[in-house]
Amino acid sequence: SRHSLPRVATRAFNTTARQMRNKVPEKQKIFQEDNGLPVHIKGGTTDVLLYRLTMSLTIAGTGFSCYWLLVASMPRSKAD
Repeated sequence: SRHSLPRVATRAFNTTARQMRNKVPEKQKIFQEDNGLPVHIKGGTTDVLLYRLTMSLTIAGTGFSCYWLLVASMPRSKAD
């Protein structure tokens, strides 16, 4: 019948939703634990690596920008 497709789609979605576990309470327990770690690295190794990568890129980008600003601020020689 013409109403069977929505029913099948709804049944498939409900089955999938029921099989998914709610991980929020576990994550809350990890992030609220008083273990002396800053919140940006409480997630484990992945968070530490992402933090270090972000800081490295930020520092390198800042250095690169400062270098080119310095180069651009120097007067050009008359020989050029």
